[in-house]
Amino acid sequence: MSSQNSRSRTTVSSGSPLEERLGSSRGVRVGRYLAIAGTAPLLPDGSTACPGDMYGQTRRCLEIMKQAIEDAGGQLGDTVRTRIMLTDMTRWEEAAKAHHEFFSGTRPVCTFVEVKGFIRGDWLVETEADCIMEE
Repeated sequence: MSSQNSRSRTTVSSGSPLEERLGSSRGVRVGRYLAIAGTAPLLPDGSTACPGDMYGQTRRCLEIMKQAIEDAGGQLGDTVRTRIMLTDMTRWEEAAKAHHEFFSGTRPVCTFVEVKGFIRGDWLVETEADCIMEE
């Protein structure tokens, strides 16, 4: 889902109830630039995907992110930067495996950051992305 206003600003929603609650969007596109917000490993029913599985949760985050990019009119190859936020940096290779599966062909810059926690205690990871898209 997306909406557009007169300033060439398009918002993209994943349908997560957290978006309404936070007053945020999954993504915002202004011109060629698209920002994808912190994306959690949520399933359509609102539950957490793959409890305890860093790789599985990262894949789910990236699937949601990919859909948001496509909903904004782009493609995964438009991604120029990703951020992977982990609750346990010793497990970075599990997250990196999933990231590689999505981005090995385009290789955006990527930053891994360890955080204290997320909104839900069973989330191990969140992802963000910046994209530069075709006109």
